Amino acid sequence: MAGKDWDAAQYLKFEAERTRPVRDLLAQLPLTSPKRIVDLGCGPGNSTEVLVKHFPQAHITGLDSSPDMIEKARKRLPDLDFTIGDLSSFEQKEPSDLLYSNAVYQWVPYDQRMQIFTRLIQSQAPGGVFAFQVPDNFNEPSHEAMRAVADEGPWAEDLRRVTTFRKAFQSPQELYDKLKPLCSEINIWHTYYYHILEDHQAIVEWVKGTGLRPYLDQLSSFDQESFTKEYLKRVEKSYRPLVDGKVCLRYPRLFLVAVRA
Repeated sequence: MAGKDWDAAQYLKFEAERTRPVRDLLAQLPLTSPKRIVDLGCGPGNSTEVLVKHFPQAHITGLDSSPDMIEKARKRLPDLDFTIGDLSSFEQKEPSDLLYSNAVYQWVPYDQRMQIFTRLIQSQAPGGVFAFQVPDNFNEPSHEAMRAVADEGPWAEDLRRVTTFRKAFQSPQELYDKLKPLCSEINIWHTYYYHILEDHQAIVEWVKGTGLRPYLDQLSSFDQESFTKEYLKRVEKSYRPLVDGKVCLRYPRLFLVAVRA
């Protein structure tokens, strides 16, 4: 969904938590020494850095639609090639050993995802890998609260397009059924992460870097503040404090590793 540029600094407030799934996806790759890797939706380079450390001999490039994210990635890894580009229209000039994506395709319109996945896998040589993970938190309290605040506030009409755009990700069965004819192997799994955060405001700060962004981008500064305050109230009701006053943000993610037949 098009909007204002991403805020890399906001995103990186929870870098350690956001990078953990990168390693979990990497651990399941059936590759030992890939020569060419593309990090699709590389963000500020935290995922790319993990790839570089794990596959130091590979030629790795990064692609992202956000100028701010690409700027941070270039500063982080100045020896690598990072490009601003649209993931929806990305095409390889030559097959890579690994197309890798961390927490990006949930932003692609629902009805475009399978077509994109099919095209990417078809562009791979036999044995080439396409791997991604995405948040699968559409029905989590954090995201239900976003939609409720958007639908019930004075900004409801302004945010209707955002609410309509946001949908749950494809099911594992749908992913498997659509992609298996192209693949020799498909590995799909689902993981719940339980992030212990300092307080309810920390949950707000987390989603301000991702899921809350499309809502706030459509509002004036005044309405952004009002929306965020109302959202915080709902978060406080949905997440009971732990024994030490901190809160637990449950965060489900969906993983897929596909090997081209």
